[in-house]
Amino acid sequence: MTAARGTIGYIAPEVFSRNFGNVSYKSDVYSYGTLLLEMVGGRKNFKVMEDSTSQVYFPEWIYNLLEQGSDLRIHIGDEGNVKIARKLAIVGLWCIQWHPMDRPSMKTVVQMLEREGDNLTMPPNPFASASSSN
Repeated sequence: MTAARGTIGYIAPEVFSRNFGNVSYKSDVYSYGTLLLEMVGGRKNFKVMEDSTSQVYFPEWIYNLLEQGSDLRIHIGDEGNVKIARKLAIVGLWCIQWHPMDRPSMKTVVQMLEREGDNLTMPPNPFASASSSN
């Protein structure tokens, strides 16, 4: 690869800096995770307004809601769809881990999505170092 190509927000960190690891199939996993999070929130993966007073990175906002056990604040009438949205969000957050070695393979992603129930483990907070500096 001679130059980074792709849509901002979908491009894995390692494409821009080798400090995160080498570009590999896990870079595509990152992009897929971003897509899952957009499906859950119905919005693009950049800054969104929260309470009309501050801006926050959308995936970090989703992570914080899930970590606190809060409602994802999406309007879905069916309880089953709320569980699906939560599952998509958790899988998406696994996929956007900063370091490629911390992301699941696509095979594992598919297995997580096909798994019955809502017993997925929350991933480590990929925003912990960014949040602690604020």
